Amino acid sequence: MELLKSLYWRHATKKMTGAVVPEVKVNQIIEAARMAPTSSGLQPFEMILVKNQSFKEKIYNEAAQQSQILDCSHLLVFAAWDQYTEARLDAVFDNMEEIRHLAAGTMDDYKNSLLLQFQPWDLERQFQHAARQAYIAFGMAIAAAAELKVDATPMEGFDNAILDTLLGLDKRGLKSVTLLPLGYRDEENDWLAPLKKVRFPLEKMLTIIE
Repeated sequence: MELLKSLYWRHATKKMTGAVVPEVKVNQIIEAARMAPTSSGLQPFEMILVKNQSFKEKIYNEAAQQSQILDCSHLLVFAAWDQYTEARLDAVFDNMEEIRHLAAGTMDDYKNSLLLQFQPWDLERQFQHAARQAYIAFGMAIAAAAELKVDATPMEGFDNAILDTLLGLDKRGLKSVTLLPLGYRDEENDWLAPLKKVRFPLEKMLTIIE
């Protein structure tokens, strides 16, 4: 299975060369994330692609002091909705009806059932649910990058509030969830590159119920 070979190949690259990833590959990685499954097809997240080096330096200095931010070719930010609103769900299901050539209002009953589900939730619970959907797309992007032999370093350790302000996410009803620097490993200076990949054996991670 080619995907497994790619996953065995990848690692959380600690040092990148700064070489540019071709746009066609970046676009394929983003498309893989866009095609990720999400709860009820809501896709409650957006992606921000940072190509500008000066802006990457600003992010590094103010929100995420990890060298991959500076040395990556492209920085992909995953940001989740801060809450579920009627307007957002209207947009989701209006789009669904249009693409599937359904009569207007066909999805209203289902949409309203989701609104009833979400309304009792506080804002933090709504955001956490949306963030979990973003993580699915995040994983798809990591796998797609590996398939394309593009290095990617999953990141959570950054100042979300500062990054949200830098990117203007707080004004768009979004909150940053994860970062994914894309680039190419610096074999000589990436201390993790020569080390064996460490995972628990399958028997410790899988329970089979016959």
